[in-house]
Amino acid sequence: MKGRFAPSPSGRMHLGNIYSAVLSWLSARSQGGKWLLRIEDLDRQRCRPEYAAQIEDDLLWLGLEWDEGGSRSGCNGPYYQSQRDAVYERELQKLEARGLLYPCFCTRADIMAASAPHQSDGVVVYSGRCRALTAAERTAMSATRKPATRLCVPNADCTFTDGHYGLQHYNLARDCGDFIVRRADGNFAYQLAVVTDDALMGVTEVVRGCDLLPSTPQQIYLYGLLGYSVPQFAHIPLLVAPDGRRLAKRNAGTDMGSLRQRYTPQQLLGLIAHLAGLTECCEELSVTEILSLFAWSKVPTDNIVVD
Repeated sequence: MKGRFAPSPSGRMHLGNIYSAVLSWLSARSQGGKWLLRIEDLDRQRCRPEYAAQIEDDLLWLGLEWDEGGSRSGCNGPYYQSQRDAVYERELQKLEARGLLYPCFCTRADIMAASAPHQSDGVVVYSGRCRALTAAERTAMSATRKPATRLCVPNADCTFTDGHYGLQHYNLARDCGDFIVRRADGNFAYQLAVVTDDALMGVTEVVRGCDLLPSTPQQIYLYGLLGYSVPQFAHIPLLVAPDGRRLAKRNAGTDMGSLRQRYTPQQLLGLIAHLAGLTECCEELSVTEILSLFAWSKVPTDNIVVD
């Protein structure tokens, strides 16, 4: 069994990131499994090496040791996505060989104008307008705009059991739509990278925020196309501010720089354990003590308000 934590080094981690790391670590260790650290720095413009180093320092400060990944050695590296372009290119060519990809020239504004938000969650499902372009139309549009690359999805159902939220049912065409696997700037997209990395790094369990639950059917579809086994997914409720917005790196006072000035590792771990429903009140705890308290049945399903 192998879990993982895959942060993006675009700034200092905040309370929500650490909460997710702790639950991922607890789930893996409670099963006697390994825990991997992968640095998801696909966005070269926003991600910086110094932030990646801070991530490792913050994890070690809390006592969250990992078995492979990050700056440590391991047989499944490199563990920085910015160093894995050749791996992603190989997987992309598998999809290309099956005729499943097409160039998309739509801007974000085009997509927003042509599509209605799905249900009431505000998620925009791509209409597939560029899938039907002729070869001549694609050539003409390529002269003025560099396209992204999209993957065709079928009108098929995807049903899976989430480790925390239970049975989930999606229709790929209705709920997901054709999605991007390579951006117009040449960078590989998150969906292709995360599936490739989790598969090749031997990850068997993915613990992450419930905001990523709708992306799971896309990833399951990719696992099947590329011939990989699907890991167990377990999504967790988000930490949100009193106004309902999820905690982010821009929230003052919740970044690890501020938290480390105000809390000891044991105090911060105790707070996270309390927020995650593992304890009835805040108390100082080590990671070993939290591990003895961990059970998925204690973790709430509703988002958790943090004042």
